[in-house]
Amino acid sequence: MSTATFDHARAHSAARIDWTPYLIGAGIGVLSWIVFVVVNNPIGITTALSQVSGAVATPVLGADAVAANKYWAKNAFKLDYGTLFLVGTLFGGFLSALMAGTLRAESVPTVWAERFGPSVAKRYAVAFLGGIIAMFGARLANGCTSGNGITGGLQLALSGWVFLAVMFPVGIATAFLLFRPRSA
Repeated sequence: MSTATFDHARAHSAARIDWTPYLIGAGIGVLSWIVFVVVNNPIGITTALSQVSGAVATPVLGADAVAANKYWAKNAFKLDYGTLFLVGTLFGGFLSALMAGTLRAESVPTVWAERFGPSVAKRYAVAFLGGIIAMFGARLANGCTSGNGITGGLQLALSGWVFLAVMFPVGIATAFLLFRPRSA
């Protein structure tokens, strides 16, 4: 590593904020309590995303087609806590990355390019497919990671604990399968 590269890395590291998972976990717990007290709802994001997708689909498909869809009729768009939580999550992630000094635009992350190649189309296709599978699973389970795992876990719901007990090992196994070191 050259001296200039080292100095740049050290300067970037000094300006960067590292978020401790313990503090963030406690913050999510406190946020959950506040949300229950203020809006009497658990934290969650997939229902709001479904509602917003129906609103976005209306100009494309037409209001009648969206209203005729049983799922969108059940989850009609409304500007409520869930929608604000969805927008707040987007802006909060942006602000967090900005404060941490990790905000950057990249089409293909380095770790992905090293394992699967630099194809932007392939990266986007896999990300889109993964998003569809994750959203389908969340809606099938009637809740996402925050709804089932965090909120369910905080309420000591068996379904929340089962969700977490399955999610972590599957996530770890998937990471090992996708990003395991290549054998020589």
